Amino acid sequence: MTLVVGLGNVGAEYELTRHNVGFMLVDLILKDLPHSKIMGVKFKGELFKAGENLFLKPSTLMNASGQSVLAVREFYKCDKLIVIHDDIDLNLGVLRFKMGGGNGGHNGLKSIDALCGANYARVRVGIGKKEPVSNFVLGKFSFVELEALKPILEQAKKGVLALLNEDDLNKIASIYNLKNPTSLNELEAQSKAIM
Repeated sequence: MTLVVGLGNVGAEYELTRHNVGFMLVDLILKDLPHSKIMGVKFKGELFKAGENLFLKPSTLMNASGQSVLAVREFYKCDKLIVIHDDIDLNLGVLRFKMGGGNGGHNGLKSIDALCGANYARVRVGIGKKEPVSNFVLGKFSFVELEALKPILEQAKKGVLALLNEDDLNKIASIYNLKNPTSLNELEAQSKAIM
């Protein structure tokens, strides 16, 4: 059984923030999959079952995401873990599928690594970086950024669905990684022309 985890923070104030890209992608994937919600406080998050796969949105807040991941993983004996998260070291428009690695200072990954180990598949969605980082990741995407994000999330969705049926992460990465960042300047110019 595969557990797909989308990282984010629960609450209306966090909707459409850069740190909630994982939640956004899980929601997008579930939109097209027949699924059921699994109730259970012990999971410390929203858990959904679609076929043989589980999808989790931890409700522990980002810094304690590992508690929710561990609870689900141990209860369901999941043999495969995929974690979707925002990445400030990648520009908006960049998407990377990879196995393991460091946490890059991401508190959600730190929590998962501490409780579950670091050897799991990661879907890294680039959001770019501005100082101060904490304000930036908790800030909402602009309209232009959200428009740029749509095709990236669609590509990520296809990649995650393919990864559910494929064990060769390198093959998935070669097909679904996006290397060229979206030009926000072009999108901003287009949105100004429309207004």
